[in-house]
Amino acid sequence: MLEGVKIVLELFFLTTIFSIPLGIAVAMVRVSKNKIGSAVTGAYIWIMRGSPLLLQLVFFYYGLPAINPNLVFDKMTVAIFAFSINYAAYYAEIFRAGLQSIDRGQFEAAMVLGLDKVTMYKRIIFPQVLKIVIPPVGNELITLVKDTSLVYILAVNDLLRVATAASNREASLMPFVVAGAIYLVMTGVLTQVLAIVEKKFSYYR
Repeated sequence: MLEGVKIVLELFFLTTIFSIPLGIAVAMVRVSKNKIGSAVTGAYIWIMRGSPLLLQLVFFYYGLPAINPNLVFDKMTVAIFAFSINYAAYYAEIFRAGLQSIDRGQFEAAMVLGLDKVTMYKRIIFPQVLKIVIPPVGNELITLVKDTSLVYILAVNDLLRVATAASNREASLMPFVVAGAIYLVMTGVLTQVLAIVEKKFSYYR
């Protein structure tokens, strides 16, 4: 089971590290005045959110090599890539909503004060946006923990695959019970961490 837990944690942390910054970048382009950039990012979000993550995993692992034999990557690389660009689309919409909820007067006031865009976003806009997006981002993170089981389709030895192998070997359902308990522990710990983070940003209310 430990090997499966390691895979779950690795996929979770790497996906989070890559997808959140990408999601923020996409959101920034989405709300910008660049019509082409906004249209392209809008199409990307539509495709990623409109198709199942499982289908995306299958496409990147099995479909790309069929299109071009040079596009062959190892299972974990494909999993991390597919999860990252999929979740980035959801984070992009979350951060877009957060950015659009900030009163336009604050942007104008920052510009009047002579603040550059980096300083404006860093000191004024993003602290408020973070407070708004923490709950929905937290929900996505919890979903991500459970979605890691989808890499089973790529024959990656995640927690579910390890539990399945143990169940077949021992002719028992107990490995699935243990796997379920481990998922509950991981999501429980994550929920507590998110509650602490949300409380930390509560002073922006």
